[in-house]
Amino acid sequence: MTAVAAPAPAPVSPPRQLSLEDLKAVSVLGRGAKGVVFHVVPAPGEPAEGGEAAMALKAVSREAARHKKAASGDGDGHRRIWFERDVLLALRHPLLPSLRGVLATDAVVGFAIDRCGGGDLNSLRRRQTEKMFSDSVIRFYAAELVLALEYLHSLGIVYRDLKPENVLIQDSGHIMLVDFDLSTRLPAPPQEPDTPAASPKPAPPVAAASPSRGGKTRKPAGAALCFPFRTASASARPAAAPAADSPSPPSTSRTASSSSSSSTATTASSSAASGGARTPAKSNSFVGTEDYVAPEIIAGRGHDFAVDWWGLGVVLYEMLYGRTPFRGQNRKETFYRVLAKQPELVGEQTPLRDLIARLLEKDPEKRIGARGVKAHPFFRGVDWDRILHVARPPFIPTPPQYEDGDEALDVEKVVREVFAPNDPEAAKAGEGEGEKASPEADGGRGGDGEGRRRDPSKDGDFSVFF
Repeated sequence: MTAVAAPAPAPVSPPRQLSLEDLKAVSVLGRGAKGVVFHVVPAPGEPAEGGEAAMALKAVSREAARHKKAASGDGDGHRRIWFERDVLLALRHPLLPSLRGVLATDAVVGFAIDRCGGGDLNSLRRRQTEKMFSDSVIRFYAAELVLALEYLHSLGIVYRDLKPENVLIQDSGHIMLVDFDLSTRLPAPPQEPDTPAASPKPAPPVAAASPSRGGKTRKPAGAALCFPFRTASASARPAAAPAADSPSPPSTSRTASSSSSSSTATTASSSAASGGARTPAKSNSFVGTEDYVAPEIIAGRGHDFAVDWWGLGVVLYEMLYGRTPFRGQNRKETFYRVLAKQPELVGEQTPLRDLIARLLEKDPEKRIGARGVKAHPFFRGVDWDRILHVARPPFIPTPPQYEDGDEALDVEKVVREVFAPNDPEAAKAGEGEGEKASPEADGGRGGDGEGRRRDPSKDGDFSVFF
């Protein structure tokens, strides 16, 4: 088990400058509190950079940012825009977006990244028969999320808004974690040793596959295990709570300190049981999406990188059960459940449920971290260095189709109409600087969400080597 080394600082070149004349907006992929995400391609006669034509353009309303500045009195709305730009410039990872260019007009500021054709993880889950994923599929997506979070933390970036809608499916089938406007920077945690942390309690053994899970026997250590992309059967999955599968509530941000700054607390480093290093520097911002927000954020005790591991636990729970673990009838009840209730892990004891329980530990000092997660029995034998090279992920999107003759959208006009003073969406922009509406039903910012599942009998499934 090898710890990820913090990448050496790479020289950052100025981003490519884009103009609306260079781009053709084909469709709206989603909208948020301050901007709209468009599917854009080079305008007729314009060459495609790097051989990649399709991009996702996040056009942020300057007016909405000014509205936030006036409400907060500290210019935080604009600061979040520039912070997200700086984060995108710093990223060099295949599971995270690269900044393809920036656009600036009197009305909008835009960031262009690669467009993901598979939609988001939540839209993909809802298309499954039981609206849940099998353990093998969860393992694949969870492993990639672990790598993405570990890399961000090595850069000192706390993500703070992990939820399925922010996990897009690239054209290759691998994930891309997007949307950094609620992120913050803290001193990077210290390097973790290669040896795994001691577990505070014995972990359950990895059980062989039962007949209801396909009847396949467990392969010997070192073999390549295939995770056939299939939906869970009723006998293999606990019943989901009625009416629990609903879109995530919008993100919220009530900032006690700016998103790009942090306060310093005197909290000691975590115990060895957590399996992850902690840093005494903490942020006091109140940010996140209510179903996924960590208890230390709600309690206002200050938070650090541990909030992202809590978010991972909520996402894994949702992939397993088709619902989030703490949702109440309203925000107050949800926050009470986050603070006071334990997650209901219905079903037999399995490594996945044990991992979720450790991630949803309410005390961040006891919560499992990167090293403990990678050493957990749920990932036993995973070759972390080969995950990014899996050629056949569980879901491969269908290439997007659009006609060259389609009428181009007016980016500034669309953004202006969305955030017009008499539009209810405009009022939402001032309620929370990080508040974001749910993606469109067509699959979110990533695209139309249509794709194909691999036939295990034809191509051997997708493999992560154990």
